[in-house]
Amino acid sequence: MDAIDFPDDLVQTQAAWNATYDALAAPRPRDTTALRHRPLRLSVRLWWHPYWETAPSAPAARAELRQMVRARGAVRAA
Repeated sequence: MDAIDFPDDLVQTQAAWNATYDALAAPRPRDTTALRHRPLRLSVRLWWHPYWETAPSAPAARAELRQMVRARGAVRAA
């Protein structure tokens, strides 16, 4: 599949969603109530982003977005 040029705000939202879940998975996370609410808000923003109305195959593009953001996070961590 060709690389998709995602909007910056969509990539940032997905990265924030990933970071929130990583924070929840950490031992003894702080402020768990806020951490549990944040993915819900971010999920709504991800799901209803206007980009998906123009994506040729939204399910495939959503999967690519998740993989791309996860890979970028792994590169930054290394």
